Amino acid sequence: MSWIAHSPASAQRAVPLAAALGLLALPALAEMPEGVTHFTLPNGLETVVIEDPRAPVVVQMVWYKIGAADEVPGKSGIAHYLEHLMFKGTDRLEAGEFSRTVTANGGTDNAFTSWDFTAYFQRIASDRLPLVMDMEADRMANLSISDEDWMAERQVVLEERAQRVDSDPRAIFAEELNATLYYNHPYGRPIIGWRDEIAALTREDAIAWYDTHYSPHDAILVVAGDVTADEVRALAEEYYGPIPAKGEAAPRLRPQEPQQRTARRLEMSDPRVAQPQMTRRVLAPARQPGDQRQAAALTVLADLLGGSTQTSVLGRDLVLGGTALWVSASYSGLSVDQTDFGLALVPAEGTTPEAAEAALEAALARFLENGPDPADLERVKTRIRASEIYARDSAHGRAYEYGQGLATGLSVEDVNDWPEILTEVTAEDVAAAARLVLDQPAHVTGWLLPAEPDETDAPLAADDAGTAAPQPASAPPPDRPAPEAAPSTAGQEVQG
Repeated sequence: MSWIAHSPASAQRAVPLAAALGLLALPALAEMPEGVTHFTLPNGLETVVIEDPRAPVVVQMVWYKIGAADEVPGKSGIAHYLEHLMFKGTDRLEAGEFSRTVTANGGTDNAFTSWDFTAYFQRIASDRLPLVMDMEADRMANLSISDEDWMAERQVVLEERAQRVDSDPRAIFAEELNATLYYNHPYGRPIIGWRDEIAALTREDAIAWYDTHYSPHDAILVVAGDVTADEVRALAEEYYGPIPAKGEAAPRLRPQEPQQRTARRLEMSDPRVAQPQMTRRVLAPARQPGDQRQAAALTVLADLLGGSTQTSVLGRDLVLGGTALWVSASYSGLSVDQTDFGLALVPAEGTTPEAAEAALEAALARFLENGPDPADLERVKTRIRASEIYARDSAHGRAYEYGQGLATGLSVEDVNDWPEILTEVTAEDVAAAARLVLDQPAHVTGWLLPAEPDETDAPLAADDAGTAAPQPASAPPPDRPAPEAAPSTAGQEVQG
């Protein structure tokens, strides 16, 4: 069985080569962290093993490099719909038996869908890894969708949309804002799908999606916890190795975003909104394989501007200055295609939306003119590095870090290098990043505002919305465990 391993020695060999090519200005590749192994099975299944013997527990994650942004027009929601159907059974497992078996063995399991990937995971005692690996491999190869299940599960997804989106003005507004930000790219479609298109999905649509995209060569296996690389490799060869790849690996070709030139504004009022809220978003580059420096500068910029109410630039200027109750800046570069940089605020009592937005504009203009304060920059870089280190204390978090990175086109080396690249961000890098996303006219600004209740605008009852009586918003679909918190991706996932 052939496999590709990456070791500290191979990483060290890259440094003299870089020097010979005159690339000394680039950061050296980080060594492979101790206890992390990377290999690929002959059928294309990329595998990462993260050894963590502190507790007799293991996390298995399988990431498919396919998500909502890969859907064809008219079929929005199919990626998330199939995620639900993956729990309905195989040729040898009954509907719901997968999750019941995990629970009976003291574990938990769930799944989540993004624009760029769909992932499934279990956390269980390490001696049960063969059990969950056997079942996960089974549904990778032998999913069975019955005539009874596909319609019932489609209704579950419609109810989920009613609970999480249609009944929440913030979610509705975010959906409208996102559709406005992207002219052409499918990131403008909701991950859960548009209601009418969800309602039209069929069993044949789900089977076609599964047959086309659920293949070992389009998947990543990450196992973290009380295991060894040799143990995982032997199990992966036993359970996943016999599954044939469906075709050849191909580039992920999607409609791309044209150049944007104009600012756009949205305003929505709803009686369920307690306070005005402003959101501004602008397109920004994602982390690029082999060159993550610009994304690192944008990450630092977001923390500098809005990472802390007490010490960030906007926190000091607007919150402590009495203009806003809350302010934030956000950026996540883990995306296959162009992502976005965001700003948000809630005006203080007695401050009009117009005055709050003007104060934000003034604060951003001062930052663009003066650049980052050196002391602020060092503090933020220290905090980011600390958070990266603390995140690695969790086997689940580390599995997520590698899985999401590889699923969005990065390499294992890119994931390893990221903390070091963050520490090397300079004031000049941050200033350039600020000019890129703050001195940019083609942004979208939205205001979600309170409104007086109107008897003619009463919320729809469940039956009026075309759904059965909803479960509590936190309840999972039937035969599914309650969702487990996963690292945030700035609202780019639908879990469960």
